[in-house]
Amino acid sequence: MNTRTIRAASRRRGLRGAVLGATAVVALLTTTACQSSGGDDKAATPTTTAPSGSASASGTTPDTTAPTGDSGTGSSSPTHAGTGDSGETGGGNGTKYADCEAAGLATAVELQDRPGESPRHFLLTVTNTSKTPCVLNDAPQVRLTAGNDAPIVRSLGEPDTEPVVVEGGGKAYAGLYVFGNDEGGEAEYDQSDRFTATLVAGEGTELSGTLVFDLPDGLDTVSVDDAARVNGWAGTEGLAMRPITQL
Repeated sequence: MNTRTIRAASRRRGLRGAVLGATAVVALLTTTACQSSGGDDKAATPTTTAPSGSASASGTTPDTTAPTGDSGTGSSSPTHAGTGDSGETGGGNGTKYADCEAAGLATAVELQDRPGESPRHFLLTVTNTSKTPCVLNDAPQVRLTAGNDAPIVRSLGEPDTEPVVVEGGGKAYAGLYVFGNDEGGEAEYDQSDRFTATLVAGEGTELSGTLVFDLPDGLDTVSVDDAARVNGWAGTEGLAMRPITQL
């Protein structure tokens, strides 16, 4: 092969390579264009999801449901208190009624011991002589001997903190124990011919009158000592006397 033939062959190989290279570039560009503008539009345009509670992608704000104010049941209306009040009209006793006044109560005493037994257990009864209910608080401050300087009988345990509402014409009760064992009749005791009881106001500090309880018929005096105890006001005789009869 001569020099001219070699040069012609070289030019043909160079031209063929250039053509093949151009063809490859065109094919590559075509493939890329198909991938970017083909049927998979989602890949070309990313989608952003707005977080809940924020504006939507369209620019509008989603509706927000206001809370109902309850736990999901019942009405959302406020609950009103009962018919009682905080004591504004009752001297702080927690009811809508005023405290009882001594002038509006009639008193009576009943002996609870059997005939022949030493008189120790008594039932104190008060009757509301008005037509309007009133309230007795805690336990009465009972004295077994005359005078405001006489010692006050200790309550039997803690008095009931719930006030006792005495209806018009109704009754309330307190149990009273006046002295301990007589030690075979050798001990000496003070003698009392009546009992007095001071009413306690709703606040537990103010006093609102003193009641006088005369002894039952057939008793001129009774023995009393520092073992005496009183049970707080109750709505029934049984509630008033049951703890007292155990002494």
